[in-house]
Amino acid sequence: MTEAAHTHEVAVHCAQVTKSYFTGPTEVKALRGVDLDVYTGELLMLVGPSGCGKTTLISVMAGILDHDGGDLSVFGKDVRTMSQFQRTHFRGEHIGFVFQAFNLIPSLTSTENVAVPLLILGEGWHAALEKARTMLASVGLEDQYAKLPSQLSGGQQQRVAIARAMIHEPRFIVCDEPTSALDYETGVLVMDVLRNQALAPDRALVIVTHDSRIFNYADRIARMDDGCIVRIETGDEIRVSRAGIKQPLQAQDGEHSA
Repeated sequence: MTEAAHTHEVAVHCAQVTKSYFTGPTEVKALRGVDLDVYTGELLMLVGPSGCGKTTLISVMAGILDHDGGDLSVFGKDVRTMSQFQRTHFRGEHIGFVFQAFNLIPSLTSTENVAVPLLILGEGWHAALEKARTMLASVGLEDQYAKLPSQLSGGQQQRVAIARAMIHEPRFIVCDEPTSALDYETGVLVMDVLRNQALAPDRALVIVTHDSRIFNYADRIARMDDGCIVRIETGDEIRVSRAGIKQPLQAQDGEHSA
């Protein structure tokens, strides 16, 4: 999707969004008037130097953090105006999270980890586990149902995390550095899974990444610097951004992470 994105529904609307933190008496302006629309049916990547506000922006988009000023809506809803209960319920129904650190519960099996969002939403135990097994099979882990996270490779843990993020069929998915700890081949596999699972005409996916090897998966790339969107790239611009980059991703501890 390039220009066609603009014919789709606006999933997330940001207009002059600001966010500041205080470190003691010092104010840190993390977002300085962000203007950005995320459309359904697209995969948008947020890129830029460390500390430029990327993770803050997706946290605000997902309703984890409040923004200080500006307008922000997710599928037409202003999350900031909701009560804490309403916001938690909204996130549980409409938003999926994939984290760099996986955040799997060590004492639960792959199936149980994936089932957690459904259990939180009130799904019955047996029905939740059955749906979790189906979701694990869809990401190629049908032989890992009973494994604990410690028994899985990094790539397998990331796919469990993706299955968990997708199990409740959210319309908006946010990912923070989903391939940073993976070697190149496993990173490609994870991105294939993300694109196949997350993209649909009524869904949107935003990925924060430094990994230029996966730029070709993006429909658009929004570049951030100093708390602002400074450039949006599409099509040929994305291909130019990754041209000449040949080295594989660095596997964690030098091992393959599939």
